[in-house]
Amino acid sequence: MCSCCVSVCQGTSNHLTLLGTRDHHYDNMMRMYSNCSVVLENLEVTYTQENHDLSFLRSIQEVGGYVLIAMNDAATVPLVNLRLIRGHALYEGQYALLVMSNYHRNSSSASLDYKILKGGVKVTHNPLLCNIETIQWWDILDKTTDPSVVVKLENYPRQCESCDRGCVNGSCWASGPDHCQKFTKLQCADQCSRRCRGPKPIDCCNEHCAAGCTGPKATDCLACRLFNDDGTCKDACPPPFHYDVNTHQVVSNPNAKFTFGATCVKACPHNYVVTDGSCVRTCSIGKYEVMENGVQRCKDCDGPCPKACDGVGVGALVKTIAVNASNIESFRNCTKINGDVSLIETSFTGDRHYGIPAMDPSKLEYFRTLKEITGFLLIQYWPENMTSLSVFENLEIIRGRTTRSGHSVVVVGASHLRWLGLRSLQEVSAGKVLLKNNAQLCFTQPDKWRRLFKTSAQTVSLKDNAPPARCLLQNQTCDSECTAAGCWGPGPSMCVSCRHFDRRGRCVQLCNLLEGEPREVVVNSSCQECHPECRLQSGVETCHGPGPDQCSQCAHFKDGPHCVHSCPQGVLGDGDQRVWKYADRTGRCRSCHQNCTHGSTHQSMLAAGVVGGLLVAVIVSLVVFVLLRRRRITRRRTMRRLLQERELVEPLTPSGQAPNQALLRILKETEIKKIRVLGSGAFGTVFKGLWVPDGENVKIPVAIKVLREATSPKANQEILDEAYVMASVDHPHVCRLLGICLTSSVQLVTQLMPFGCLLDYVRHHRQRMGAQWLLNWCVQIAKLPEERHLVHRDLAARNVLVKTPHHVKITDFGLAKLLTANESEYHVPIKWMALESILQWTYTHQSDVWSYGVTVWELMTFGSKPYDGISATDIASVLERGDRLPQPPICTIDVYMIMVKCWMIDPSSRPRFRELVRDFSRMASDPQRYLVIQVRRQHAKTQSDKKDTDSCIKGQ
Repeated sequence: MCSCCVSVCQGTSNHLTLLGTRDHHYDNMMRMYSNCSVVLENLEVTYTQENHDLSFLRSIQEVGGYVLIAMNDAATVPLVNLRLIRGHALYEGQYALLVMSNYHRNSSSASLDYKILKGGVKVTHNPLLCNIETIQWWDILDKTTDPSVVVKLENYPRQCESCDRGCVNGSCWASGPDHCQKFTKLQCADQCSRRCRGPKPIDCCNEHCAAGCTGPKATDCLACRLFNDDGTCKDACPPPFHYDVNTHQVVSNPNAKFTFGATCVKACPHNYVVTDGSCVRTCSIGKYEVMENGVQRCKDCDGPCPKACDGVGVGALVKTIAVNASNIESFRNCTKINGDVSLIETSFTGDRHYGIPAMDPSKLEYFRTLKEITGFLLIQYWPENMTSLSVFENLEIIRGRTTRSGHSVVVVGASHLRWLGLRSLQEVSAGKVLLKNNAQLCFTQPDKWRRLFKTSAQTVSLKDNAPPARCLLQNQTCDSECTAAGCWGPGPSMCVSCRHFDRRGRCVQLCNLLEGEPREVVVNSSCQECHPECRLQSGVETCHGPGPDQCSQCAHFKDGPHCVHSCPQGVLGDGDQRVWKYADRTGRCRSCHQNCTHGSTHQSMLAAGVVGGLLVAVIVSLVVFVLLRRRRITRRRTMRRLLQERELVEPLTPSGQAPNQALLRILKETEIKKIRVLGSGAFGTVFKGLWVPDGENVKIPVAIKVLREATSPKANQEILDEAYVMASVDHPHVCRLLGICLTSSVQLVTQLMPFGCLLDYVRHHRQRMGAQWLLNWCVQIAKLPEERHLVHRDLAARNVLVKTPHHVKITDFGLAKLLTANESEYHVPIKWMALESILQWTYTHQSDVWSYGVTVWELMTFGSKPYDGISATDIASVLERGDRLPQPPICTIDVYMIMVKCWMIDPSSRPRFRELVRDFSRMASDPQRYLVIQVRRQHAKTQSDKKDTDSCIKGQ
């Protein structure tokens, strides 16, 4: 692969995000990867449909990050020329190749013959993918990087054709002799150090090859392990300097090349910057960009560097999608932004889901100091009171090192924008320009954009802006002083170039050569002011240049060729000698005679007095400071001694932590009496009973949970561990453990709630249920996991008991840990469990967040069954397809979006319990805004609320 012929594209990092519709998502993908040989970042092929043509993927030979093939309906993903996945970035931090959730009847990635330098492989939930079980992954992966291999085969009927008989080890990507897996490592001779093309010693590849070869030389590699220099694989690109053995000096290397990804290039792309022999997007700390001989280079700053700030998608803003109130302060006084500038509707209206307030439009003034953007500029919304982008009037360069769907300048949907006002813009280094759906935008001549472009591939697209006829009727046209090159807005200060002269960015017909103030001189068609020390002339030019030595006459004095305000008096000159001059009658400065003396006794005494006064003031200040400090230290020591004396009488704990004084009662079986069965479920049987303590004349109503008989010492230990946690948790919203009876079947004794479980309560009282109650319950349920940091494992409305209509408590805390993966559908609450809990049997705070979302859905539907009509065995596949519980009729979109966030596939994308407490507390302060319920006020009998908790105990 010759490096001079390599076509490079950036790649994407969208993961499983769908960009608009599937067709729009496909268009973005096709623009990104068409005619691309090397993908610098990640290759993501997602959400394709059966009618989508993916032939543009055939050109891809190398990927710098990971390859993601997911959620596709296309029959094949034709990566037939892919040779290498470098794995510089890994999906989920460990996978270089991820093939998941492709459900098409013929879905496959046929004819793949690639190698992976770093990272593992994950193939899962592809029910109709054929022949994947025959692949020998250890020929593809590098064992030295300790990769993970997860290949999950689906128990689903498939119509797959067998591998061709000629395939080695029966390994193939698809049927037919052309689709056999090609081995370059497992079949190599012992003499081969890395890859090979056959089993013989003569078939060994060069040590620089990464994915097989056609011969033994470094020029015969199919892909290079490190760098590709014009088709030759090397350890490093030719450096910019090398040692000359003849002159014994370090000299410039005429064959030097720059590192661009894994390719050696003679010159970096014009929108990249050169540093230390490499092509990079931004300079490192302590350096700044400078143009040298037409090349952007990084140079060390001489003193403080110009302020360069992180833009959207870079550094501190790497996970931010737009400029908003939470990050606008970071752009104050920036001259350069490394990254992107995106302004969208939520920038100005705020984002309630993330708690981001609306941004004050006046803070856009921070961008007035901006001169360069290394990424793209995106405007999707603009304040009504601002008719132009004048805050960017000093912006000079948009480099386009990152683009938005191939565009480096995008202004769409800014309905109040009348002109752009980018009067200082000199260059758009890469990327296209899109101006669309700006109903009042005039001054959109395309010619002025073309003069800013650096390549012929760059284009400007103008769609649905203000019609030129309307702009002409409204007199929204360029000033008469502008040339045909166009303008950025109305007035002579918005011209791209001037018809006559330029006066500090404003086009004028004449300069002030003979009249007017200040007087000026013409320099390269620019009006430049004469120096202030030039005397104004009438009828003749005041100066012939801008310097003090270019005046026709001086306003005050002339010292040599320069006009000055006064002659030098005691100024240090050559040899550190002071220069004293006086003005003669003609106004010229003449040097004093060498025997002249300067100064007086009065001045010396004055100077001595000033110095002495300052010295006394400093000494007095130091004395006062020392006295005050000693006084403060004395008081601090006295306070510490008094506190220590008081603490000595208190008992100390060596660990510094208070002892756990929770009370766990060990009850005898004779002390508890079971009255009747309330229900049975995953953990055993629950009875309504009485607790009669020995020696006391009292009977206490309790709930008695008789757990299933433990079958192993480990299970017994887990029961005691969970009993320890349940007894230790002292919280107003947890049902406290009163005692434990250690019989053959462990019995847990807990409080008996008079109103039963929350599930039955909302079912029986839906006619009198108010929005305030529902939102308060949501807050109370979320408070316990947030404040105690415990994992419940089986959070559901049936495990929430009602003490009073205004106070609920969570029960069965932690008992789900006693279940195993082999439990029947009846026992395991599959429909409440997070996807990772169903598939991997793992429980975390974030899996509880998923269950919390289902619990909230139960409340908002007044006890409806989640996924009713769907078998528990089908739940995992339903969730992986993206199906979720529907929006309850009483919920606004604000409440439903919180539930949807709880059901995100990625646990880290779900909200934390503290965020849920905050959001539902805010909603509870204005309940009618978020829940719409028709409540019928009826007189309720208290005794009807005290229902048994039979269905609450049973697992769904």
